Amino acid sequence: MNTLKRRVAMQTRSVPAAVQARCEPSSPALPHNPACVIGAEQDCRHALVDREANQRLFDYEQTVRARFSGVVDMLRAISALQHEADFVERAQAIAMQRMEWPLPEDLLRNAWVRGLDMRALHAHCQFHAARRCVRLAEQEQAPWRAALPLQPRLLAECGFHTVDVSPCADGRLQGVVPYVLRMAQDGHVLVKAYAGAMFDVESDMADWAQRELERLNGAFDHLSGAGEALRYLKVAIYHFSSAHPSEQGCAFHASNDRQSVESAAARLDELRVAIERTYGVGAAPEVLLIGLDTDLDALRIHLPDGDGDVNPHRYVDTAELYRETLGMPAEQALRHLQTRVDDAQQMGGWGQGYGSMREGMRRFVLALAQANLSQIEYVIRHHAGRYAVIGHDEEFICAGEPLPDLQLRNLFYFAHLDTVEEGAADLDVGMRIFGGLNLRHGISVPILVHFLYSSQVPGSRERAVLRATRVRDAIVARYAALAAQGMLHCRMAVSDRQGSERCEFLEDPERGSTH
Repeated sequence: MNTLKRRVAMQTRSVPAAVQARCEPSSPALPHNPACVIGAEQDCRHALVDREANQRLFDYEQTVRARFSGVVDMLRAISALQHEADFVERAQAIAMQRMEWPLPEDLLRNAWVRGLDMRALHAHCQFHAARRCVRLAEQEQAPWRAALPLQPRLLAECGFHTVDVSPCADGRLQGVVPYVLRMAQDGHVLVKAYAGAMFDVESDMADWAQRELERLNGAFDHLSGAGEALRYLKVAIYHFSSAHPSEQGCAFHASNDRQSVESAAARLDELRVAIERTYGVGAAPEVLLIGLDTDLDALRIHLPDGDGDVNPHRYVDTAELYRETLGMPAEQALRHLQTRVDDAQQMGGWGQGYGSMREGMRRFVLALAQANLSQIEYVIRHHAGRYAVIGHDEEFICAGEPLPDLQLRNLFYFAHLDTVEEGAADLDVGMRIFGGLNLRHGISVPILVHFLYSSQVPGSRERAVLRATRVRDAIVARYAALAAQGMLHCRMAVSDRQGSERCEFLEDPERGSTH
C-alpha cells in the first residue's frame, strides 16, 4: 500500500487509550519542569552546548527588546511636558536621544489643544522600532550568524537544497529558525508562518516547483557538486505549552495539543499527495514534523520512516535528551543521542513506521537535536529555565509577507496573507490576542502591512505598493469600529528581496502620512 494511503488508513482506526493519553494536554510524558534549574545539585552546563553563541544571541535579544521596552517610559516623559512653551522641541530631543527617530510634528503641535494622541504615538514608535531593527539586522546579527551550526553546506550534506519551514504564526515562534533550530536563514531556507502551522498547499506547490526548476538549472550544484541529488524539505512546526497546556497552547487549535499535531501532520500529507498527483509518483518533497514547547524552547522531532512518512506518536524529545546527557562527555552524549534516535525509529505499536529514515534525514534530525540543546541551555541561563511570560507578549502585528531579518520570540504576531479575505482566520487570531495584550489596557493595535518585491522584475515595487494599499484598506474596513475609535493603526512598508531597500515606509497620497 502506498505510504500516503497507509497514513490515511491509520488515522481512521481507533486509537489505543494509552497512545491517546500521550497526545492529550494532561499527558505525564510532557516535560512539565524545566530541563534543568541553576543551583540544583547537577550543574546545568552541557558538553554539547555552544555558550559563546548563546551569549551573542542574548546580547542581540537585549538590544532589540530595548528599542521596544523604552517606548512607554519615553512617552510618559514627553506627556509630562506637553503644556510647556517649547514642548515640540523638547519632545523631539527626547525622542532622538532615547529612540533615535523623530515623532510626528502634527501630533506634537496640536497637543496643547487636544492633548497628546498617545495611541498614535505609541503605534508610531512600534513601527519605527521594527524598521530600525530590520535596517541594523546585518551588522547586529553578524556576531552570531556564522556561529549557527545548520549552515547551507550541512543541509546539502544531509541531502537538501532547500528547507521550507512553516511554523505557527504565534509570536512565540518568531525566533524559531535562528534561535530554537539554530539554522542560518539565507537563500536556502524559506520561512512562511501560518496560524496553526496550516500552510497553504497551493502556495507551497508553487514554491517547490520554482526551487526544483532552479535545481534542474544547476543553481545548487555549488553546494555539493551534485545538485541533481539534492531534495526539497518541507518542515511544519506546531507548538504546545508544557506548564499550561489547556491555556497557553496554540490559539488557532484552541490549545488542543492533539489537534495541533495531527492537523500539521495531515497538512504535510496533503502537500505530498498534491505534488505526486500533479507531477508524478516520487516527485513529492521530503517532510518533517516538529513540535515546540514554547515554555522551554525544547523540541519534539517526529521521525520519518523509510517511506518518508511522519507519525504523531513517533518522536524524540530534546528536553529529555538534555537531561539524559547532562554531565556526559561530548562523545558519549553524541552516542546517546544517536542511540535514542535509532531506538525511537524501531518502537512498536501505534508509532511503528515502515523501515528506517534515509541516512541524510537521520543526520539532519541529529543535527537539529544537538543544536537545540544549546537553545534549551539558553533558556536555562538567561530565562531561569522557563520563560517568565509563557503566553503572548507581542509588540505589533505584521500582515502580508514577513519582515526580512527580524526574528525574535514574541516580538510580533505574523499573519501571512495576500488578501484579507484569504488570511482572515490568521488575522482574526492575531486581533483576539491583541484584544488581551493592548485593547483591554486602552492601547491601540499596531498593524504593519508589509510586502516584498523584486527589483529585478519590472513593475514589481509598484504592484507591491498596490497590494499593501488594498490590504491596509481591507483591514481598516474589517475592524472599522476599532479604527474609528483610534484603537487600530496601520502602516505600510515594502522591502526588496535582492536590493538594499528594507522596510521602507509608504506615504498614502490620499490620506497623507500615517505616521
